Amino acid sequence: MSGGANRVGPGVERRIRIRALREAAPYLKRFRGKTFVIKAGGAALATPAAIRDLVEQVALLFRLGVRVVLVHGGGPQSTALAHALGIPARFVQGRRVTDAGALRVSTMVLNGEINTRILAGCRDLELPAIGLSGVDAGLIRAHRRPPVEVREGARSETVDYGFVGDIDGVESGVLERQLEIGMVPVVSPLSADAAGNLLNINADTVAAALAVALGAEKMILSGGNPGGLLADPDDPDSLISFLDLAGLNELREAGVVRTGMLPKADCITSALEGGVARAHLVSAEVPDSLLLEVFTLEGSGTLVVRDLDDLSGAERQLRSGA
Repeated sequence: MSGGANRVGPGVERRIRIRALREAAPYLKRFRGKTFVIKAGGAALATPAAIRDLVEQVALLFRLGVRVVLVHGGGPQSTALAHALGIPARFVQGRRVTDAGALRVSTMVLNGEINTRILAGCRDLELPAIGLSGVDAGLIRAHRRPPVEVREGARSETVDYGFVGDIDGVESGVLERQLEIGMVPVVSPLSADAAGNLLNINADTVAAALAVALGAEKMILSGGNPGGLLADPDDPDSLISFLDLAGLNELREAGVVRTGMLPKADCITSALEGGVARAHLVSAEVPDSLLLEVFTLEGSGTLVVRDLDDLSGAERQLRSGA
């Protein structure tokens, strides 16, 4: 067989493109004017190329008529800078403990480096974006989390998370006004209490709260591999393509959902119980993962719905690989 025997001809390429458009067409009509809250973290923000890939996908959704709110984290970058400055990083059940030093680092990384780099990427693609944090215009009202008892197996301890905030409410009108004039809000998860004390809030938690407040059609969490829930945390090939809240709770109780996936599972539950139609977990390391998840039946990560009856037969069949 010659080296060119497996090449796809122009006619086949055109048919593939037309088939993709036909498959995407119902979604284009369904999602026009809908709100997606996308949270990006980890691998989605790791390099300039990754940020550009993220922004390109957001730009396409925006130009297809989707109202996009982009929430970003910056945990790995904060940890790296803290290490360089000699500030220890501590996590309890996947959540960062934020002392005064860690708060300064988070402020520099989240409101400074990450937010600005995303906005710069948006400018390059002529995407009308505006940077915000939970502090701006009282977007996120929060209070400092009191010490809590944390259990891990038979062991428990009282943990003071420091300058970590719990959300009291969201001023959704701040974002609605930006969306109405055709902007893409890019939101850092920092907030403040009523006295103006800065607080660090988990970006997944912020995404869920904003998605509920805006009545979002979708909340999409984009990060590193595996980019979804695994039936076996030690087997990257055990990706769960879809499940409902009952199934998610079973995984949590069985200890399958753990460490950094715990906050994500909690936020998915909060979003769906708050009225968000669908939640998705995708990997930024998979090319075009956001678009594949939104515009194909097969998807690219894990889809979570309130009840499996919310899925069509075709979705069940294709997402299960049948």
